Amino acid sequence: MRIMLFIISWVIIMSCNSTNGNKIPTVITETKEINKSSKKESMTREYHTVDYITGKFLPEERKDFILIPEQFADRTGMYMRRDAFEAFKKMYQDAAEDGIMLKIRSAARNFNYQKSIWENKWMGKRILSDGTNAATDIEDDVERSLKILEYSSMPGSSRHHWGTDIDLNSFDNKWFESGEGLKLYQWMQKHAIEYGYCQVYCNKGNHRSGGYNEEKWHYSFMPESEGLLAFANSNLQLKDIAGFLGDHTAGKVDIINTYIMGIDQRCHKHTD
Repeated sequence: MRIMLFIISWVIIMSCNSTNGNKIPTVITETKEINKSSKKESMTREYHTVDYITGKFLPEERKDFILIPEQFADRTGMYMRRDAFEAFKKMYQDAAEDGIMLKIRSAARNFNYQKSIWENKWMGKRILSDGTNAATDIEDDVERSLKILEYSSMPGSSRHHWGTDIDLNSFDNKWFESGEGLKLYQWMQKHAIEYGYCQVYCNKGNHRSGGYNEEKWHYSFMPESEGLLAFANSNLQLKDIAGFLGDHTAGKVDIINTYIMGIDQRCHKHTD
């Protein structure tokens, strides 16, 4: 009986450890379930609140945010979510090995920060990128909002509130069409999703019908921002987009459906 048990045990051990002298690779059958569980948790994190997604907080006071080291940015004082930064740092290092230098130009912006950008454009203190003075050149308030919304978000509606989104290297689409800019853009299009990042504002067309103009510099850390977007879709109301000059136009421009929800649909697929 002991001999029989020994033989059975030996056969099991050998079959688990060798096939033609090679080790059998371990098959992890729980990976998909773990990923589903992690995704579900990211959809219900405690910071998924209306105040959070509308930027009603100070990034420097949150433990889940980090001050971006100067090495990775073009200026000091910028913050982003820690998990998003850790992923970016890996992407930065791998890009550098391929001769691509990534620089963060903008990261987390809270409500007041975005309000300053918006109102300066609304009042004509800051000229738009195409030379338009929104205050003097556009009389109708809705048209003024639509013009500013080509590249700037209303306070409370920006993905930069979330700490998951960054702008890289240049705010000029043309820079990414040749030379160093094109090389960087092509690298990001090929590799960014490997680190969880996706260009959410692609050119309008098959994958995005409306909203902001194309921004080749704007990338979002989808493992976190996807859950926040879903929360916004279910919980954000028009009354939450208020407290700034021109806020009375938010409903008329359909700020939630057209702009907040108006991202490249291919980015959603990367989080499935």
